[in-house]
Amino acid sequence: MLSWQKSSFSEQASSCLYVASAPDGTLRLRESDGPEAVLRITPDTLRALIRAVKAGEFAFAPSEM
Repeated sequence: MLSWQKSSFSEQASSCLYVASAPDGTLRLRESDGPEAVLRITPDTLRALIRAVKAGEFAFAPSEM
């Protein structure tokens, strides 16, 4: 059984992101609005994703949203 922790960046009244560490060393991510959908990711891949987001690699123009 996984021990889910809510992100400290999640607000009380909004959709919350939860993370859990699995026995195989991967991380699991899920959103409170759809807890049945679980993303499985390695810590290295998550670090790379966070760096890319912070660098603006996934930025959208207002007309694309």
